[in-house]
Amino acid sequence: MENFQQIILELLEGFGNTVLLFAVTLILALPLGLLLGFGSMSKFKPLKWLVKTLVWIIRGTPLMLQILLVSFLPYYVFGVQTKQLASALGLTINATMFVFVAIAFVINYACYFSEIYRAGIESIPVGQYEAGKVLGMTKNQIFSKIILMQVIRRILPPMSNEIITLVKDTSLAQVLGIIDLLNAAKYAVNHYVVLTPFVYAAVFYLIFNGILTLLFGYIEKKLSYYKV
Repeated sequence: MENFQQIILELLEGFGNTVLLFAVTLILALPLGLLLGFGSMSKFKPLKWLVKTLVWIIRGTPLMLQILLVSFLPYYVFGVQTKQLASALGLTINATMFVFVAIAFVINYACYFSEIYRAGIESIPVGQYEAGKVLGMTKNQIFSKIILMQVIRRILPPMSNEIITLVKDTSLAQVLGIIDLLNAAKYAVNHYVVLTPFVYAAVFYLIFNGILTLLFGYIEKKLSYYKV
């Protein structure tokens, strides 16, 4: 019983880092993805192809590789070691590693989100834009009052899939030694020589993803009014 309580406490600590990485990625990647989505649709060709090239590179390489590249970047590009960077930022080594992981996650998911945004916006019939112009509405009014909610309704299913995938991808943070949920479970398995921590970790993931699934189902139901 004592071991069970200790294992749960260790898993909760790891789960806290998992939730933090999930939240930071979502908060930053959603708006950044929208900006990249607009960039990929821009009529300014250099910007358009720059964004499309970035998205192609990020989507075509593994997230784990991107995490490693971000962590090596300060040293190989600027000649700054991680300890020096951590000292300059006033952070611990672990906190600095978390920043590296978060940067890689935000860039990766922003690129995936940008394609979802782009597909959602381009799926709206041109006639709806033209109808707004006939009514004397500005471009901003057309987008905010006619297009936006329809886009949200259309992108919600693929967006929810990506967000649920994000929960599971947070386990890649362990590549830089971050104690996430899965890493905490591995330490507990090695320390207590039992396999049950993996089962507990699976339950944590299932509960978290279950809550997200219910939340997205509720939102999708509420937005069904905007289905065209």
